Amino acid sequence: MVVVVLLGLLVLVNGTFAVKLVQDMATHRTEIFKEPGNNIAMSIYSFFLFLASTLGISDFAISMAVYPKTHWVSAKKMPGTLNIQCTISAAVMALAFVHSIKLDVITLVVPIVCQVLGSYLSPRYVVKLPAKTIKRVMAFGLFLAAAFILAGKFGLMPSGGNATSLRGWKLVVLGVTNFMWGALNNIGIGSYSTTMATVYALGLNPVAAFPIMMGSSGFSVPVGSMQFIKLDAYARKISLFSSIFCVLGVLVAVFVVKSLDIATIQWVVVVVIIYSAISMLHDSFKTTETQTA
Repeated sequence: MVVVVLLGLLVLVNGTFAVKLVQDMATHRTEIFKEPGNNIAMSIYSFFLFLASTLGISDFAISMAVYPKTHWVSAKKMPGTLNIQCTISAAVMALAFVHSIKLDVITLVVPIVCQVLGSYLSPRYVVKLPAKTIKRVMAFGLFLAAAFILAGKFGLMPSGGNATSLRGWKLVVLGVTNFMWGALNNIGIGSYSTTMATVYALGLNPVAAFPIMMGSSGFSVPVGSMQFIKLDAYARKISLFSSIFCVLGVLVAVFVVKSLDIATIQWVVVVVIIYSAISMLHDSFKTTETQTA
Protein backbone atom coordinates (compact mmCIF):
# COMPACT_ATOMS: atom_id res chain seq x y z
CA MET A 1 0.00 0.00 0.00
CA VAL A 2 2.81 2.42 0.91
CA VAL A 3 4.59 1.66 -2.36
CA VAL A 4 1.39 2.44 -4.28
CA VAL A 5 1.15 5.77 -2.45
CA LEU A 6 4.82 6.52 -3.26
CA LEU A 7 4.25 5.77 -6.93
CA GLY A 8 1.18 8.01 -6.95
CA LEU A 9 3.15 10.81 -5.31
CA LEU A 10 5.95 10.31 -7.84
CA VAL A 11 3.50 10.86 -10.67
CA LEU A 12 1.94 13.87 -8.90
CA VAL A 13 5.24 15.62 -8.09
CA ASN A 14 6.77 15.03 -11.51
CA GLY A 15 3.51 15.92 -13.24
CA THR A 16 3.50 19.23 -11.35
CA PHE A 17 7.10 19.82 -12.46
CA ALA A 18 6.16 19.08 -16.09
CA VAL A 19 3.27 21.58 -15.96
CA LYS A 20 5.49 24.30 -14.49
CA LEU A 21 8.22 23.61 -17.06
CA VAL A 22 5.77 23.79 -19.97
CA GLN A 23 4.26 27.01 -18.59
CA ASP A 24 7.70 28.59 -18.22
CA MET A 25 8.74 27.47 -21.71
CA ALA A 26 5.52 28.89 -23.17
CA THR A 27 6.03 32.21 -21.36
CA HIS A 28 9.58 32.51 -22.76
CA ARG A 29 9.01 30.79 -26.12
CA THR A 30 10.42 33.71 -28.11
CA GLU A 31 13.65 33.63 -26.09
CA ILE A 32 14.34 29.88 -26.17
CA PHE A 33 15.77 29.60 -29.66
CA LYS A 34 17.84 32.74 -29.23
CA GLU A 35 19.98 30.84 -26.74
CA PRO A 36 23.25 29.39 -28.10
CA GLY A 37 23.41 25.89 -29.57
CA ASN A 38 22.57 24.02 -32.76
CA ASN A 39 19.15 22.36 -32.59
CA ILE A 40 20.23 19.12 -34.29
CA ALA A 41 23.41 18.85 -32.22
CA MET A 42 21.44 19.36 -29.00
CA SER A 43 18.87 16.75 -30.01
CA ILE A 44 21.50 14.10 -30.77
CA TYR A 45 23.48 14.98 -27.66
CA SER A 46 20.39 14.74 -25.42
CA PHE A 47 19.50 11.29 -26.78
CA PHE A 48 22.98 9.85 -26.21
CA LEU A 49 23.35 11.63 -22.86
CA PHE A 50 20.42 9.77 -21.31
CA LEU A 51 21.19 6.53 -23.11
CA ALA A 52 24.58 6.66 -21.35
CA SER A 53 22.97 7.77 -18.08
CA THR A 54 20.64 4.77 -18.06
CA LEU A 55 23.67 2.51 -18.58
CA GLY A 56 25.30 3.96 -15.46
CA ILE A 57 27.42 6.85 -16.79
CA SER A 58 26.65 10.09 -14.94
CA ASP A 59 24.74 12.64 -17.04
CA PHE A 60 25.90 15.32 -14.57
CA ALA A 61 29.56 14.48 -15.24
CA ILE A 62 29.11 14.33 -19.02
CA SER A 63 27.19 17.61 -19.13
CA MET A 64 29.70 19.40 -16.89
CA ALA A 65 32.40 18.28 -19.31
CA VAL A 66 30.49 19.30 -22.46
CA TYR A 67 28.74 22.57 -21.63
CA PRO A 68 31.77 24.75 -20.82
CA LYS A 69 33.31 23.75 -24.17
CA THR A 70 30.15 24.25 -26.25
CA HIS A 71 29.07 27.42 -24.37
CA TRP A 72 25.50 26.12 -24.32
CA VAL A 73 25.12 26.84 -20.59
CA SER A 74 26.72 29.54 -18.43
CA ALA A 75 28.32 28.64 -15.08
CA LYS A 76 25.57 30.44 -13.14
CA LYS A 77 22.84 28.43 -14.86
CA MET A 78 24.68 25.10 -14.83
CA PRO A 79 23.26 23.72 -11.53
CA GLY A 80 19.66 24.43 -12.50
CA THR A 81 20.14 23.06 -16.01
CA LEU A 82 21.78 19.84 -14.79
CA ASN A 83 18.77 19.16 -12.57
CA ILE A 84 15.97 20.23 -14.90
CA GLN A 85 17.29 18.37 -17.94
CA CYS A 86 17.31 15.03 -16.09
CA THR A 87 14.06 15.34 -14.13
CA ILE A 88 11.83 13.42 -16.52
CA SER A 89 14.35 10.63 -17.07
CA ALA A 90 14.82 10.35 -13.29
CA ALA A 91 11.05 9.97 -12.91
CA VAL A 92 10.92 7.20 -15.54
CA MET A 93 13.74 5.30 -13.78
CA ALA A 94 12.14 5.85 -10.35
CA LEU A 95 8.80 4.45 -11.52
CA ALA A 96 10.64 1.42 -12.90
CA PHE A 97 12.67 0.65 -9.77
CA VAL A 98 10.61 1.68 -6.72
CA HIS A 99 7.92 -0.97 -7.18
CA SER A 100 10.15 -3.75 -8.53
CA ILE A 101 12.46 -4.34 -5.55
CA LYS A 102 11.40 -5.39 -2.06
CA LEU A 103 12.72 -3.09 0.67
CA ASP A 104 11.62 -2.11 4.16
CA VAL A 105 9.21 0.83 3.86
CA ILE A 106 10.82 2.99 6.57
CA THR A 107 14.28 2.44 5.07
CA LEU A 108 12.92 3.61 1.72
CA VAL A 109 10.82 6.57 2.91
CA VAL A 110 13.32 8.20 5.33
CA PRO A 111 16.11 8.87 2.75
CA ILE A 112 13.54 10.04 0.19
CA VAL A 113 12.02 12.60 2.57
CA CYS A 114 15.44 13.82 3.72
CA GLN A 115 16.77 14.21 0.18
CA VAL A 116 13.65 16.13 -0.85
CA LEU A 117 14.19 18.55 2.07
CA GLY A 118 17.83 19.11 1.06
CA SER A 119 16.83 19.62 -2.57
CA TYR A 120 14.04 22.07 -1.68
CA LEU A 121 16.11 24.27 0.64
CA SER A 122 19.34 24.63 -1.34
CA PRO A 123 18.45 26.29 -4.71
CA ARG A 124 17.77 29.72 -3.15
CA TYR A 125 21.37 29.71 -1.86
CA VAL A 126 22.92 28.16 -4.97
CA VAL A 127 21.71 30.96 -7.27
CA LYS A 128 23.47 33.51 -5.06
CA LEU A 129 26.87 31.84 -5.35
CA PRO A 130 29.54 33.55 -7.50
CA ALA A 131 30.30 31.83 -10.82
CA LYS A 132 33.85 30.98 -9.69
CA THR A 133 32.50 29.19 -6.59
CA ILE A 134 30.04 27.19 -8.67
CA LYS A 135 32.85 26.18 -11.03
CA ARG A 136 35.02 25.02 -8.13
CA VAL A 137 32.22 23.02 -6.53
CA MET A 138 31.37 21.42 -9.88
CA ALA A 139 35.06 20.61 -10.42
CA PHE A 140 35.03 18.87 -7.05
CA GLY A 141 31.89 17.00 -8.17
CA LEU A 142 33.67 15.85 -11.32
CA PHE A 143 36.68 14.62 -9.34
CA LEU A 144 34.27 12.82 -6.99
CA ALA A 145 32.46 11.19 -9.91
CA ALA A 146 35.78 10.02 -11.37
CA ALA A 147 36.84 8.69 -7.96
CA PHE A 148 33.66 6.61 -7.64
CA ILE A 149 34.08 5.17 -11.14
CA LEU A 150 37.73 4.29 -10.45
CA ALA A 151 36.84 2.85 -7.02
CA GLY A 152 34.35 0.55 -8.70
CA LYS A 153 36.92 -0.42 -11.34
CA PHE A 154 39.54 -1.40 -8.77
CA GLY A 155 37.15 -3.04 -6.33
CA LEU A 156 37.57 -0.35 -3.66
CA MET A 157 33.85 0.39 -3.22
CA PRO A 158 32.11 -1.22 -0.22
CA SER A 159 30.36 -4.37 -1.42
CA GLY A 160 27.30 -3.99 0.81
CA GLY A 161 25.68 -6.59 3.00
CA ASN A 162 22.47 -8.62 3.11
CA ALA A 163 20.25 -6.25 5.10
CA THR A 164 16.97 -4.97 3.62
CA SER A 165 16.19 -2.58 6.48
CA LEU A 166 17.97 -0.10 8.76
CA ARG A 167 17.13 1.14 12.24
CA GLY A 168 18.77 3.26 14.95
CA TRP A 169 21.94 5.22 14.19
CA LYS A 170 22.33 3.67 10.72
CA LEU A 171 18.92 4.98 9.67
CA VAL A 172 19.84 8.41 11.09
CA VAL A 173 23.11 8.38 9.11
CA LEU A 174 21.23 7.44 5.93
CA GLY A 175 18.76 10.29 6.47
CA VAL A 176 21.40 12.94 7.26
CA THR A 177 23.65 11.96 4.35
CA ASN A 178 20.73 11.91 1.92
CA PHE A 179 19.78 15.42 3.06
CA MET A 180 23.33 16.50 2.12
CA TRP A 181 23.23 14.63 -1.20
CA GLY A 182 19.94 16.37 -2.05
CA ALA A 183 21.46 19.79 -1.30
CA LEU A 184 24.72 19.08 -3.14
CA ASN A 185 22.82 17.66 -6.11
CA ASN A 186 21.65 21.22 -6.81
CA ILE A 187 25.25 22.43 -7.10
CA GLY A 188 26.21 19.77 -9.62
CA ILE A 189 27.36 16.87 -7.45
CA GLY A 190 25.24 13.93 -8.61
CA SER A 191 23.53 11.93 -5.88
CA TYR A 192 23.50 8.45 -7.47
CA SER A 193 27.09 7.44 -6.74
CA THR A 194 27.15 9.09 -3.29
CA THR A 195 23.88 7.43 -2.29
CA MET A 196 25.10 4.07 -3.56
CA ALA A 197 28.33 4.36 -1.56
CA THR A 198 26.34 5.29 1.58
CA VAL A 199 23.91 2.40 1.19
CA TYR A 200 26.76 -0.09 0.67
CA ALA A 201 28.74 1.26 3.65
CA LEU A 202 25.71 0.85 5.94
CA GLY A 203 25.45 -2.83 5.05
CA LEU A 204 22.30 -2.82 2.94
CA ASN A 205 21.91 -5.33 0.14
CA PRO A 206 23.37 -3.73 -3.04
CA VAL A 207 20.04 -4.25 -4.80
CA ALA A 208 18.48 -1.92 -2.21
CA ALA A 209 20.56 0.94 -3.60
CA PHE A 210 18.40 1.20 -6.69
CA PRO A 211 14.97 2.00 -5.19
CA ILE A 212 16.63 4.36 -2.69
CA MET A 213 18.68 6.14 -5.39
CA MET A 214 15.91 6.30 -7.95
CA GLY A 215 13.16 7.05 -5.44
CA SER A 216 15.16 9.83 -3.76
CA SER A 217 16.06 11.42 -7.09
CA GLY A 218 12.57 10.88 -8.48
CA PHE A 219 11.19 13.12 -5.72
CA SER A 220 14.08 15.47 -4.90
CA VAL A 221 15.11 16.42 -8.46
CA PRO A 222 11.68 17.78 -9.53
CA VAL A 223 11.31 19.60 -6.20
CA GLY A 224 14.70 21.30 -6.64
CA SER A 225 14.07 21.87 -10.35
CA MET A 226 10.81 23.71 -9.69
CA GLN A 227 12.77 26.09 -7.47
CA PHE A 228 15.29 26.72 -10.26
CA ILE A 229 12.42 27.41 -12.70
CA LYS A 230 10.92 29.86 -10.22
CA LEU A 231 14.31 31.58 -9.83
CA ASP A 232 14.86 31.72 -13.64
CA ALA A 233 18.19 29.93 -13.13
CA TYR A 234 18.44 27.43 -16.01
CA ALA A 235 19.16 27.29 -19.74
CA ARG A 236 15.83 26.68 -21.45
CA LYS A 237 16.96 25.53 -24.87
CA ILE A 238 19.08 22.52 -23.88
CA SER A 239 16.56 21.71 -21.12
CA LEU A 240 13.81 21.57 -23.75
CA PHE A 241 15.71 19.16 -26.01
CA SER A 242 16.83 17.05 -23.06
CA SER A 243 13.29 16.77 -21.71
CA ILE A 244 12.04 15.61 -25.12
CA PHE A 245 14.79 13.16 -26.05
CA CYS A 246 15.68 11.77 -22.61
CA VAL A 247 12.82 9.25 -22.61
CA LEU A 248 13.87 7.94 -26.03
CA GLY A 249 17.44 7.52 -24.79
CA VAL A 250 16.25 5.67 -21.67
CA LEU A 251 14.01 3.33 -23.67
CA VAL A 252 16.71 2.51 -26.22
CA ALA A 253 19.17 1.78 -23.41
CA VAL A 254 16.67 -0.51 -21.65
CA PHE A 255 15.24 -2.38 -24.64
CA VAL A 256 17.78 -2.17 -27.48
CA VAL A 257 21.35 -1.86 -26.22
CA LYS A 258 22.55 -5.33 -25.19
CA SER A 259 26.28 -5.66 -25.80
CA LEU A 260 27.75 -2.16 -25.46
CA ASP A 261 31.25 -2.19 -23.96
CA ILE A 262 30.43 -0.02 -20.95
CA ALA A 263 33.78 -0.78 -19.28
CA THR A 264 35.73 0.87 -22.09
CA ILE A 265 33.36 3.82 -22.24
CA GLN A 266 33.78 4.35 -18.50
CA TRP A 267 37.56 4.66 -18.89
CA VAL A 268 37.06 7.28 -21.61
CA VAL A 269 34.56 9.14 -19.42
CA VAL A 270 37.02 9.16 -16.48
CA VAL A 271 39.71 10.78 -18.64
CA VAL A 272 37.26 13.34 -20.03
CA ILE A 273 35.79 14.36 -16.67
CA ILE A 274 39.20 14.65 -14.97
CA TYR A 275 40.39 16.87 -17.82
CA SER A 276 37.17 18.89 -17.55
CA ALA A 277 37.53 19.25 -13.78
CA ILE A 278 41.08 20.56 -14.15
CA SER A 279 39.96 22.95 -16.90
CA MET A 280 37.05 24.18 -14.77
CA LEU A 281 39.32 24.78 -11.78
CA HIS A 282 41.83 26.61 -13.95
CA ASP A 283 39.06 28.73 -15.44
CA SER A 284 37.69 29.64 -11.99
CA PHE A 285 41.10 30.86 -10.79
CA LYS A 286 41.69 32.62 -14.11
CA THR A 287 38.38 34.48 -13.64
CA THR A 288 39.46 35.53 -10.15
CA GLU A 289 42.80 36.82 -11.41
CA THR A 290 41.07 38.79 -14.17
CA GLN A 291 38.65 40.40 -11.71
CA THR A 292 41.50 41.26 -9.32
CA ALA A 293 43.73 42.78 -12.03
